[in-house]
Amino acid sequence: MPELPEVEAVKRGLDQSIVGKRVTAIEVMWSKIIRHDDIEAFKQSLIGQVCQRIDRRGKFLLIYFDTHVLLSHLRMEGKYFLCDKEQPVHKHTHVILELDEQEELRYHDVRKFGRMELLEIGQEFQHPSLTKLGPEPMPATFSPHVIKEYLSGRTTAIKNILLDQRMVAGIGNIYADEILFDAYVHPEMSAAEITDEEIQQLYYSIISIMQAAIKAGGSTIRSYTNMFGEAGHYQAYHQVYGKDGESCSRCGTIIEKTKVGGRGTHFCPNCQRKRGA
Repeated sequence: MPELPEVEAVKRGLDQSIVGKRVTAIEVMWSKIIRHDDIEAFKQSLIGQVCQRIDRRGKFLLIYFDTHVLLSHLRMEGKYFLCDKEQPVHKHTHVILELDEQEELRYHDVRKFGRMELLEIGQEFQHPSLTKLGPEPMPATFSPHVIKEYLSGRTTAIKNILLDQRMVAGIGNIYADEILFDAYVHPEMSAAEITDEEIQQLYYSIISIMQAAIKAGGSTIRSYTNMFGEAGHYQAYHQVYGKDGESCSRCGTIIEKTKVGGRGTHFCPNCQRKRGA
């Protein structure tokens, strides 16, 4: 699933490609992607609207038009591409926004898990998917104090807390593993066990890993590309994710893989020791 760095890359591509352009027609080939009972009403609300700006909140894209905002989640395999109208439509293209200048914004999704929802501007941050999100993992909105307050009184495994989006938004399985390795924290460590020193290190690891991944255009593990068909590059810097059976780059111990909260989890048993181990 695209995580914050990959969605940020898509957001920047959309910003370059469709801001200032008008929607002239819409085709919906797989209606379940659109979270509206009335697909025709969805189309009519967007046709004639000009894209004003693109924002991102966690893993969600917010595509702003004159009076409405399109809330989009890519889920497992969703991608946007800007194409000439004459270009053949791929079999996994499920939504097309025809634009002026003979261009089309095409939504491509092999798994068909992605979702789009159209909201009136002003309603977007009352949407249930956004109201429960924690702050963005950026110094302006996130701090060690946020981590300490959220962990207080909880006994959940720290890996699960990173994934649940309420303490901090946008972290998924790849970056949770990389962050915990960078912070020397075992993924199964209880929130109640995390010391103030570890909170500080966890904060710095969250900020540095996410910023580096954004700069690298995200990670391409299987099929992720940005709007221009370009793969991310951060996978070249992964230290543990997908590295089970390989030697740790820091200490030489073999990287292990386990499950935490049902999710495949990679860690170094020497660098990331359980308390008391």
